Amino acid sequence: KPIAGSAGSSMHLHISVVDADGQNIFSQADGSASTPFAHFIAGLQHYGPELMLMFAPHVNSYRRYVAGSQAPTNLAWGYDNRTTGLRIPASQPVARRVENRVAGADANPYLAIAASLAAGLAGIQEQLQPSAPLAGNGYDEAHGLPRSMEAALHQMQHSRFARQAFGEYFVTGYCAVKAL
Repeated sequence: KPIAGSAGSSMHLHISVVDADGQNIFSQADGSASTPFAHFIAGLQHYGPELMLMFAPHVNSYRRYVAGSQAPTNLAWGYDNRTTGLRIPASQPVARRVENRVAGADANPYLAIAASLAAGLAGIQEQLQPSAPLAGNGYDEAHGLPRSMEAALHQMQHSRFARQAFGEYFVTGYCAVKAL
């Protein structure tokens, strides 16, 4: 159940996935993190840069992705770490979720949520493995995200994943509009 909220110049997407019985699939019965939880994070890490244009849709969107700006510069993840692009807020197991902190307040929330869910689902389906959780300062890590709209446009234009997840027509049309 994604929830979009705006904080300054960013949009934080809190995402959890529940099964048909309403149980959060990110937690196991004993309260520990589940394997699909790790795969979901890995999907965001792996495919997030290819979908960056959906999180940062304008030329000026990229001004916020600098160290110390309170906007993440990479897709590292960590527990209650506000310097990472993917934060796992402290919560009870029933409320375990991933907070995607990459999207800007100027992004279309529907597209940002769709990009997050598509990347996370692909991570689960492909059983991708995330990096280790980061306990330190995320700004000390490699940048990892496209640094300009031109770079993000190029990545999305050449992304097989984006075309598979959103369709040829959408990706071609979206990129054409953003290239103007």
